[in-house]
Amino acid sequence: MILPCEVGVKTVLPAVKAIMARTIMEKHGYNEKQTATLLGLSQSAISRYAGRERGTNLIAIENTPEILARIDQMVQSLIKEPQNKTKVLELFCEICTITREKGLMCPKCEKHRPKNWTEKCFFCR
Repeated sequence: MILPCEVGVKTVLPAVKAIMARTIMEKHGYNEKQTATLLGLSQSAISRYAGRERGTNLIAIENTPEILARIDQMVQSLIKEPQNKTKVLELFCEICTITREKGLMCPKCEKHRPKNWTEKCFFCR
């Protein structure tokens, strides 16, 4: 059995990290190394996120204002208080909830479920 949180880790998390990396570099002027340190990732990962080679095409969250607002809050929180990750974790959980409620995760879940599963599934919505 694949849980929605597992799908979220494989799809939503990389997409959020990609948007965060690009936001930190483009809006806040950090370089790849500074961004990597802030996010606790390798510079190579940041380079791939920034170049849209990683974290894109997994799940469509870029056009969801509620999600983008929370990602901006995550970035602001990390920049202001890099040691305090509590707010970032709370916001990530909110992003996953929004993703599920909007049905954005359903196509990914369907790949791991029997045929017609999503017609019966009411967990996300």
